[in-house]
Amino acid sequence: MDKPLKNPPTYMINSVDHALRIATMLQLEGELSVSEVAERLGVARSTAHRLLAMLVYRDFAVQDDRRLYRAGPVLELAAHSPSLASRLREATLPHLHRLVDVLGESVNLAVRTGDTVRFIASVECSQSLRVSSREGMVFPAHRTTAGLLLLAELADEELEAVYPAGRYADRPADRPDLDRLRTELARVRRNGFVLNQGRSERGVVALGVPLRSPDGGALAGLSVSMPSTRYHRHRLPSLVETLSRAAGAIEADLARQA
Repeated sequence: MDKPLKNPPTYMINSVDHALRIATMLQLEGELSVSEVAERLGVARSTAHRLLAMLVYRDFAVQDDRRLYRAGPVLELAAHSPSLASRLREATLPHLHRLVDVLGESVNLAVRTGDTVRFIASVECSQSLRVSSREGMVFPAHRTTAGLLLLAELADEELEAVYPAGRYADRPADRPDLDRLRTELARVRRNGFVLNQGRSERGVVALGVPLRSPDGGALAGLSVSMPSTRYHRHRLPSLVETLSRAAGAIEADLARQA
């Protein structure tokens, strides 16, 4: 259930992966303690402390007089000039927590960059069997719920630009069949949502709706993920309605901020 949707490098360097994840958390979330970092990474406090010490040494983090860590000089530009992704995350997180309370399943927010999507916010449910947090992870757009929602916004020529054949010359299997993808995206546009049954991960069902800007363009994909054993077709209308209401509330908050 917890296996990522993309393949890790052949020679996975866990310490580097942990450090990059900490940097992402500091940039997106703000202050963190050693205990919080250790819990999030699933490592010992001593390991978390060593990783944070290295980030401080390289100016990716700083420690204040309360012994809390925050983004350092290397990351502070983004902290003081919030990106669209960080503003989206801040506006969305309260709604994600409410969605988890209502649906009892894990929920996510993801944005698209080229042919990939990045999960910028994720809240896990409390059930013992659950879909784990995808926050900070990057996956192929055409294999994910949010990715399909956002690709559906593109015109044919824009879709071609996302998947030029030359870019995949040395890895043709990674390029989707564009005719088949266009058919799928047309269905997404008609339905207004994506139902992903095992497409990106075996045993997982995800359902998503777009999150739109005031001008109507899709900013991100809002989704709920659950073990396939807990999904039943009769739940589809209520799930879509609940997600759509949440998306509308987030859009209203973003409009007020703007």
